[in-house]
Amino acid sequence: MAGMKGVLEALAELSKYIPAVTKPARRPPLPTRLLWTSIVVFLYLLMGEIPLYGVMGKAAGGQQPAALTQMLLGMNIGSLMTLGIGPIVTAGIVLEVLVGGGLIDMDLTKPRDRKIFMGAQRMLALIFAALEAAAYAAGCQFWTTALGGGGCPVGAAVKALVVVQLVAATLLLMWFDELVRNGWGIGSALSLFIVANVMKGMAWRLAGPVQVTREGDYYGWLPQLLLRHDPAILRHRLPDLVGLIATIVLIMVLLYMQLMKVYIPVTSPRYGSIKTRIPLNFIYVTNIPILFVGILVADLNVFHILVAGTAGRGSPIAKVFETIYNVVRPPYGLLDAVSDPLRTLAFAVSWLLLGLLFGFIWVEIAGLSARQQAENLVRSGMELPGIRRNTKMLEKILSRYIYPLTVISSLVVSGIAVLADIFGAYSYGSGLVLMVGIIYNFYETLAYERTLEMYPMLQRIIGA
Repeated sequence: MAGMKGVLEALAELSKYIPAVTKPARRPPLPTRLLWTSIVVFLYLLMGEIPLYGVMGKAAGGQQPAALTQMLLGMNIGSLMTLGIGPIVTAGIVLEVLVGGGLIDMDLTKPRDRKIFMGAQRMLALIFAALEAAAYAAGCQFWTTALGGGGCPVGAAVKALVVVQLVAATLLLMWFDELVRNGWGIGSALSLFIVANVMKGMAWRLAGPVQVTREGDYYGWLPQLLLRHDPAILRHRLPDLVGLIATIVLIMVLLYMQLMKVYIPVTSPRYGSIKTRIPLNFIYVTNIPILFVGILVADLNVFHILVAGTAGRGSPIAKVFETIYNVVRPPYGLLDAVSDPLRTLAFAVSWLLLGLLFGFIWVEIAGLSARQQAENLVRSGMELPGIRRNTKMLEKILSRYIYPLTVISSLVVSGIAVLADIFGAYSYGSGLVLMVGIIYNFYETLAYERTLEMYPMLQRIIGA
């Protein structure tokens, strides 16, 4: 739609007034880039422990987000990371769905459209941050005395100051991500933030020494085993041995699947019809669909908290958000899943369908569709044996590989996340899938960068 594209162009124009991190004039050495990446992740974790000015000395009020929401979005109510990376990733998902669904006519392979998309995403993230922060402040989520029915104990000036701090924190996270993406670091800062949250959650579930019951049971499985001499094979809504085994097994399965390939035979007439094969990852859609699903579920939880804080828990719209979230939220382990099989079935079906939907959207957005791959083959001078170099014909042949692979990989990734949640895997199934995928991609990027540094001539050949 021309109107919606015009809105994006206006947002992109406004984003020019927001300072951005520029690319380095010369690529820094690999150790320097690793150092910058480590510093960015450390600062992100530190921000999650710094309380908001105006909230200091007061316990964070209001309803706390669910563990899945805190893990994926990095939220910590009452700190600079009250919003976490939520506004940034939500803005990206909204725009990608609009473009991938054809609601906005943009070709992200074109530099101009890509520049508009990135600029609009930056501005939209700040708008989302301002709206969420204003809703938290208006609902008095940070001040516990408001829960006693005595009204909000702070004035408009303090609330405005809190909103400014949260918007500034979101902007700082955007700069962190730009710094890493633009060549000062390695990989994606947002992805590494998710990994940091997932690993922190896994460590807490494994070794959290806090007592959580009157009988003296510990939250972490390891303290429960060592201090209580309880193997904790199955526990209700607490980390147990079944969840630990599920975590180890599913990590091994995910690593194995990362190495699986599907090969398409091609030839190159330019070099004497040399035959070769193009490898396609079995996990063709990578971990992006499950990221989209996890963020969607986390956002539902956030919206429910905001609506409940402003309109009241008993309001119709708050009940709608609560009902939807209760359908799609992951179960708290095997005992919880078995206790309500209908809800568990609804959760599994909804995640599989959403994963499939986002898988197809991502294939179209990321240039992984049969049409885009056919055009890439033609431009590279490659062709399928026995098939003329016709884009339409190549697209028809490639669609026999790509779209079934999209369906299978989307369902496999979503299915693994669902099984992980049902068996109580540590840090939730979506977090587990994301962690393995991100770490594997980071390893590949690191190996690539190391190769370029070892062979400077290769940098000049490929233009790196």
